[in-house]
Amino acid sequence: MSNEINEIKIDKGEELLPIGTVVGIDLVNQAVMIYGRKQRKIDQDDELSYDYVGCPYPQGHMSDKTNVFFQQDNIKEVYFKGLETTGEKILRERLKQVFKEK
Repeated sequence: MSNEINEIKIDKGEELLPIGTVVGIDLVNQAVMIYGRKQRKIDQDDELSYDYVGCPYPQGHMSDKTNVFFQQDNIKEVYFKGLETTGEKILRERLKQVFKEK
């Protein structure tokens, strides 16, 4: 039981994570803060949609060149989970429905 009490891992789950979540991903060697979901790169012609766009943490968004686009599967670890309000949960459900229909 003491192992469970001392556990500090945050499960990333299957749902989209809230804005403000700080994660470790397998694409870069620095923590990334999520600031957008279901994103496309502006300079790409294809229809590839990313689950997230983030910026380096703790520096924050410095320029479009520091944007990090990634998928749920790229997340290795969740360091901090962003605020989950009722509105956040409603928006997450709507995003799930819209992208399921496409």
